[in-house]
Amino acid sequence: MISAPGILFEGEATIEGRRLFAPLSLTLDAGRWTCLLGGSGVGKTTVLRLLADLPTGADFVGSITATDGTNVADQIAYMAQDDLLLPWATVEKNIVLGARLRGQRADEARLARLLDRCGLREHLGKRPSALSGGQRQRVALARTLMEDKPIILLDEPFSALDAQTRASMQDLAVELLAGRTVLMVTHDPGEAARLGHAIHVMTSEGLTSVLPPDIAVPRAVDAIETLTCQSDLLRLLMGQAA
Repeated sequence: MISAPGILFEGEATIEGRRLFAPLSLTLDAGRWTCLLGGSGVGKTTVLRLLADLPTGADFVGSITATDGTNVADQIAYMAQDDLLLPWATVEKNIVLGARLRGQRADEARLARLLDRCGLREHLGKRPSALSGGQRQRVALARTLMEDKPIILLDEPFSALDAQTRASMQDLAVELLAGRTVLMVTHDPGEAARLGHAIHVMTSEGLTSVLPPDIAVPRAVDAIETLTCQSDLLRLLMGQAA
């Protein structure tokens, strides 16, 4: 089992002197899913990109530390909202893209395991245009896991999928990311209620935490605890938008 650290994110960000988000303190518990919701433009994706040490266009004052003292950015794999598959490359070449860009040989045994667990073996030689939306997302998930990183950042990775495929992909992600420290940005209260060990709603003023259901993830979509949490989140989001 991969060893994943916890993370403490503390700080504030501005863009051209305008506040993007106020000082906030966000803790990501080791080996757990943290879900981050909020309206557009409050800085959720900026938090992900700061964690990954990617350009943001924002000025950040603060700190990002791992609980074990290791470098956070070196341990991260990032799965974006769009699958970002190379249209001219096969499923196999898209999955091993990271190794190819580094001039390394891909771990063939790991690739074989991921193809089986993601249900992609029969699609190995296909290009993205020949895949369904769910299949493309499974390729993107497999590519993320191929990096074998302990910290996973997910930026609305399932939002473009229909409800049935989205639920199936959520279940698969929980299975394959077991033991990793996961931060997922989502606009979907139901998704956060299903998957979050910790759930936070972000505004320009900071974070509001919502107690998640006390049942194992992924939670059943029709469990009363899931529906209650979803309702609480929706009311909070609607109140902030009013």
